[in-house]
Amino acid sequence: MRMLVAMRLSSFRDGPDKNTDRRSRVMWEEASRRGIRIQEFRLFGIGRGIFLATYQGRHKAFLDLPRPGEVTSKGLLWMDDKEILRKKLRAAGVPTPRGGAATTIKEALALFKRISPPVITKPEIGSRSRHTRTHIHTTDELVQGFKKAKVLSPWVIVEEEEVGFVYRGTVVGGKLVAVLRREPPMVIGDGVRTVAELVENENKNPRRDGDIFHIIGIDDEAHVELGRQELALESVPEKGRIVTFSQKASRGIGGGTTDMTDSIHADNRVMLEAAAALVDDPLIGIDFIISDVATSWKVQERSGIIECNSMPFIDLHHYPLAGSPRNVAGALWEIVFPTAPLT
Repeated sequence: MRMLVAMRLSSFRDGPDKNTDRRSRVMWEEASRRGIRIQEFRLFGIGRGIFLATYQGRHKAFLDLPRPGEVTSKGLLWMDDKEILRKKLRAAGVPTPRGGAATTIKEALALFKRISPPVITKPEIGSRSRHTRTHIHTTDELVQGFKKAKVLSPWVIVEEEEVGFVYRGTVVGGKLVAVLRREPPMVIGDGVRTVAELVENENKNPRRDGDIFHIIGIDDEAHVELGRQELALESVPEKGRIVTFSQKASRGIGGGTTDMTDSIHADNRVMLEAAAALVDDPLIGIDFIISDVATSWKVQERSGIIECNSMPFIDLHHYPLAGSPRNVAGALWEIVFPTAPLT
């Protein structure tokens, strides 16, 4: 690195700029509040996620997010592999969907016959819902979903589709510190207004007028999703009914997030912390599906953990669309440099 700096091919940056992503920004800002100096290594002016943290003469080099200690968890070698993770969690009594991995359409069809529809297909390696297909009820739909996932990974997961919202729980130092509900673009009926009127009202939310959350757009996909729910723009959904416009919980298409940290049931907290203990890593983002996070998973069918993430986007908790922000970056620095006081 020093040679590249001397040749002026690279540099160290002492603070975030307009090119810094939100995850790095919250990490940087919380370090600054604790007197921790952060430098980012940039090659040809482009950030590579390589950082150096310094506090009271101690140095910590890290990629993307810091971790305490010098020993890398063995769980990092397999936690991003959905099938290995599923098997280990089920063996430990942690709820996960029934299913398995397939490399051929024949294997996928055999799995499909052993589990109960609806099912989903997704790449064994990959994240952020890329090449995932949901609501599969027929063999034709399964084949289409298998081919879609196969583009990204030689192994395709075929598993029962869980029921409910996708939640993200982030565990730091073995303790669950934040829970976020990830939502597709949606509105909630009031029994008075039409779907179109509800969308118009929701799009007036000032938090949607920025670079994090966006307005709900009505495109062809939205009309298909409305049709799946037997609704149209002129329909008047009953009070409390959730109306979705996509199967994706992407903020770029109008998806939202709600902090649910204070609402999670004790059994669900234990479930997430047990999964983190199994992986044995101090920083884990856990995706799970459940109908009601305030009710134990033990009494809710088709609920459980679907993924673990070794480099979670902790900024999601800092900037929810609804609910209270959670300082996950601060919790992380507290275990990396425990003696660094908050100023």
